Amino acid sequence: MGAMSPWHWAIVAIVVVILFGSKKLPDAARGLGRSLRIFKSEVKEMQNDDARPASPPQPAPNPLPAGQTTDPTVTEAKHTEPRSA
Repeated sequence: MGAMSPWHWAIVAIVVVILFGSKKLPDAARGLGRSLRIFKSEVKEMQNDDARPASPPQPAPNPLPAGQTTDPTVTEAKHTEPRSA
């Protein structure tokens, strides 16, 4: 009683063609195929990310002393309060 017979599937197909038109159905199928392909590749990437051991990022060594910038002409800006008139 819960299964659909071939006649039910034929009626559903006819209704879909009538509602969406025969021109839009190939475009919709193409878009659905692209979306599924992208989804599949993203799921595969997530599984690959889980399989790889996570290594903590190594901080880059700072060759300059603390407070020194790469440009020796640049000095550290000091915060001053604006003067009221």
